[in-house]
Amino acid sequence: MSQQTLLDKIPSVDLADFTSSDTNRKAKFVAELGAAFTNIGFVAVKNHGLSDDLRDKLYAAVQKFFYQEDELKQKYEFPELAGQRGYIGKNKETAKGYKKPDLKEFYHVGQLNPREGMPENIFPEEVPEFETYTTETFKIFENTGRTLLQAIALYLELPENYFEDKVYQGDSILRALHYFPIENPELLEEGAVRAAAHGDINLITLLMGASADGLQVLRTDGEWISVTALPDQIVINVGDMLDRLTNHKLKSTIHRVINPPVEKMKTSRFSIPFFMHPRAEMDLTCLESCVTAENPKKYVDMTAGEFLDERLRELGLKK
Repeated sequence: MSQQTLLDKIPSVDLADFTSSDTNRKAKFVAELGAAFTNIGFVAVKNHGLSDDLRDKLYAAVQKFFYQEDELKQKYEFPELAGQRGYIGKNKETAKGYKKPDLKEFYHVGQLNPREGMPENIFPEEVPEFETYTTETFKIFENTGRTLLQAIALYLELPENYFEDKVYQGDSILRALHYFPIENPELLEEGAVRAAAHGDINLITLLMGASADGLQVLRTDGEWISVTALPDQIVINVGDMLDRLTNHKLKSTIHRVINPPVEKMKTSRFSIPFFMHPRAEMDLTCLESCVTAENPKKYVDMTAGEFLDERLRELGLKK
């Protein structure tokens, strides 16, 4: 698969191929997923485990929470948690290398049975269904993410369960995002966007369809392409941790969420990504098999926890 074939859209795969008992279908999935992640870092996946009914109920609950008054939402904001649980208010996160904060607010849900030292989840009591549907989605996407990591391990010629102990009770996050309406677009500061160009921190990200367009991926030729998954697909992308581990063999591709046309600036956009994180102690030292004379080692050695801490400070979520 050449890079040129990927320029206009991201490739699609079927997770049912990997979970089938047919070894040829499984091998085909591993090859297709690996090629997509090697070339563009994004892929659309069907048969991912999330039902249309759950997705619709989840979005309804998330919208209900974000449509509450700011004063109520701020009851669930705890700066001492560095944005790892609960509500994170408007204009609090700034993409690495940017000065203007993103035009968004969001809510984080983590492990449902946190291990020692991990913060407990915080849920809005005014919207009880928020807990119901975010936790159900967390379980499904964590399971789907583990399956995808098995395929990635095989592509890298590692044992199929290589990532299993590394992501067990890992620092994964379900992020409910609200790109809030801009009531006075003419007063918007230059350079202020919904989500400035960035790479994700984690191993892989699982993203169900958003409520509106706006997601774009940076092509290898410097052009931006819009990402739109079909209704039965979710979008998966490589995060910076997996990029580091594989010495940029698997690509963490820069992406962004652009502002809508002026006539739509007064409308909301909702998006709910799942960030698959390992445990803090995972060693992100480049795999020896990914370091060659043609691809010399690009990154300094560090753990997942050290890398996460560094990025949270760069984003302005941790002081």
